[in-house]
Amino acid sequence: MSEEVPAVSAAVAPVPVAVPVPASDHDHDPYLWLEDVSGDAALDWVRDRNAETVAALTAAPDFKTLEREALEVLDDDARIPYVVRRGRHLYNFWQDADHVRGLWRRTTLEEYRTERPDWETVLDLDALAEAEGEPWAWAGSSVLAPAYRHALVMLSRDGADACVVREFDLEELRFVEDGFTVPEAKTRVGWLDHDHLWIGTDFGPGSMSPSGYPLQVRRWRRGTPLDQAEQVYAGRPTDLSASGWRDHTRGFERDFVSRQIDFWNQELYLLPEDPTAAPLKIDVPDDAVASVHRTWLIVSPRSPWLGHAAGSLLAFDFDAFQAGARDPHALFTPEPHTALAGYSWTRHHLILRTRADVSSRLELLTPGPDGWSRAPLAGVPPLSTASVICTDPDESDEYLLDVTGFLQPSTLHRGTAGSDGEGETLKQAPALFDTTGLAVAQHFATSADGTRVPYFVIGPEDRPGPGPTLLYGYGGFEVSMVPHYSALTGRSWLARGGTYVVAGIRGGHEYGPPWHQAALGARRVRAFEDFAAVARDLTARGITTPAQLGIEGGSNGGLLMGAVLTREPELFGAVVAHVPLLDMLRFHKLLAGASWIAEYGDPDDPADRPHLERISPYHQIRTDGAPYPPLLLLTSTRDDRVHPGHARKMAARLREHGHPVLFHEHLGGGHAGATDHKQTAFNEALVHTFLWERLTPAR
Repeated sequence: MSEEVPAVSAAVAPVPVAVPVPASDHDHDPYLWLEDVSGDAALDWVRDRNAETVAALTAAPDFKTLEREALEVLDDDARIPYVVRRGRHLYNFWQDADHVRGLWRRTTLEEYRTERPDWETVLDLDALAEAEGEPWAWAGSSVLAPAYRHALVMLSRDGADACVVREFDLEELRFVEDGFTVPEAKTRVGWLDHDHLWIGTDFGPGSMSPSGYPLQVRRWRRGTPLDQAEQVYAGRPTDLSASGWRDHTRGFERDFVSRQIDFWNQELYLLPEDPTAAPLKIDVPDDAVASVHRTWLIVSPRSPWLGHAAGSLLAFDFDAFQAGARDPHALFTPEPHTALAGYSWTRHHLILRTRADVSSRLELLTPGPDGWSRAPLAGVPPLSTASVICTDPDESDEYLLDVTGFLQPSTLHRGTAGSDGEGETLKQAPALFDTTGLAVAQHFATSADGTRVPYFVIGPEDRPGPGPTLLYGYGGFEVSMVPHYSALTGRSWLARGGTYVVAGIRGGHEYGPPWHQAALGARRVRAFEDFAAVARDLTARGITTPAQLGIEGGSNGGLLMGAVLTREPELFGAVVAHVPLLDMLRFHKLLAGASWIAEYGDPDDPADRPHLERISPYHQIRTDGAPYPPLLLLTSTRDDRVHPGHARKMAARLREHGHPVLFHEHLGGGHAGATDHKQTAFNEALVHTFLWERLTPAR
């Protein structure tokens, strides 16, 4: 993790002098030098912009209050410590005021049921970072079943996607001397058995994709050099990635490799027991999502297949499928207002999660000799989201279920699939903001092509008239905008009189694969039109006015922010973009950008380049003096997914043409923009100070 707030320079540092040229002239971009992530000139420019933003926002009367309240929410001891089961222990990663980098810790179910469980510390990241002089951030773990003694711990510097991997002993609670260790890279790794790993990492030239992900799958034996690991599979140079893993289910132990062709297409292979035999392709469509569990192959196609609609969930007998049978059980068939949200196995059942107009539904499905039976799982209120946090499919029918809504703090339930009992409430999150007088409603806006676009409005039940409103959107990569409780938004926005709106625009997965595919490639403008339609509908309903309407999004949602800013600036009063994607003619050459070509198109393809230039905010900035609403750009030097150059260059070009823009870049933080609670609270205070001052200037 990094420092709380990066140092800023009050002095104006010298930067290269560039003569502005047309932004469409890609080869003569005057701000390419800002893509040098850690270059002296670029970082001097960053520090100067940081200084301007800090001066403009942190002196506001409410800034410190907003920052303090955000930190109170983030550090609140009563928030739910979410867990995963590993044998008899429940593991949790926890950050608070005393553990800035965090604790990996564990307890038992009996202890977890109590109000204040007795936690055993497994790994203290603050102590580790201090001892090693590294800004470590938690990046996850992989624990070897069924003994659950040996773990692979992933550690990230400052929150980057790239991480180092170290073997950890969960009995002795220490790193294993001469154990498995992998240098920093975007590594894919998992246990094969105690003495072997499946691994893909940076083995040198040709081993990583243009997006920076592994292309090779190797079997690595304990005690041998990493570079001597046996190569089992290799993807093609143009692929996104390749990975291998073992299914450890007792009696069904199998090894698989996956070739990720692009973001939406992949091939799945079963590795035969004979190591000299070729991998066996599981013959499902490349755009389908497939997995194997015990005797079942579960497939969700993204396009129609075998007479079943895109977004269906199909179950096949795996051995019969490999022998040529193609007669699935349809576990879910989408309707116009429903979509598959996911599924989770328990020992004898499958928990099916679906959505109806973006609200959760749950069913319990059970395979039997006469097919699959189903029964509803109750306990999900309207306009809520239910998520399966954890199951233990090798051992039991236990499941942990989280239920939340915009004004409904999370409740964590524990149940046993197939039992008659109602289960138990394990944890209840605290209500961290006053919801008196607030209500949730769902509306639908009509987009430019007539499509009905869902959105949620959270705000005063008895609205006296238009007021300050914050509209959030994403619109890409099959990510759904669903109901959830955000105490940060509640404290910083709703409790202060604002209205919060979440738009489920195309490009997401609110209505399954067709909803996503409607905004792929050259159709990306549909997402932007949907978002603009919601903005207009909010004004038409009297909820807000353009001058009082702020908008916010991050990553792909940052592209959305830049696009609507440059397309229809008159609709909005303020814009916030986090770690945004903004240069759509160079995104494929920056960090992980090549992996998104399947989502947006290829700038080097003459067929795609015209539409990419049209949707590229960096290339659509108006130079005729027409006004834009003020923009706040937030990014991170250590973001190794979306290059910080996107936000840097956008800010520079907006400044060049006199548009109002503030820019802030944390020197750490990764793609999340922050790795500890103080950084996050600082960011939240910047954002909400900016919004309140711009949307309510007389406040």
